[in-house]
Amino acid sequence: MQRITVTLTINGERRQVETAANQTLLYLLRDDLGLTGTKDGCREGECGACTVLLDGEPVNSCLVLAGQADGREVLTVEGLAHNGQLHAVQRAFVEAGAVQCGFCTPGVIMAAVALLSRDPKPSEHQVREALVGNLCRCTGYNKILDAVRLAAEEMRDE
Repeated sequence: MQRITVTLTINGERRQVETAANQTLLYLLRDDLGLTGTKDGCREGECGACTVLLDGEPVNSCLVLAGQADGREVLTVEGLAHNGQLHAVQRAFVEAGAVQCGFCTPGVIMAAVALLSRDPKPSEHQVREALVGNLCRCTGYNKILDAVRLAAEEMRDE
């Protein structure tokens, strides 16, 4: 199997990783770097469990080859907390009870972070649209929507 070297910034840290040429970003994160917060749900880009931010934009990491991330910036759910404090979106998910089994949560949180970084005061329609690629089987989505609204309010007040 052909190997490649990928240099990227992950959660603010510049990293150089040797990996298989056909490796996805999802498995570069999980297997090569031990960042298991990014979940493997469907491997087809349908569920959103593997959502990370690539240069600030949400992507399904199961559909991105590791080599495509070379020279780019990746933010995972592990990179959101700072100095032991959860990110506002993470806190809001806990406060609103938007976490059930937790499998979809990292991907949904990353999609919400991307939305709120672009639009600090999104409408309900915009929130729903931003999260459309993230499937959840447990919450019924209402608590997730509540959490995103709560995080938006908190982030505007900071």
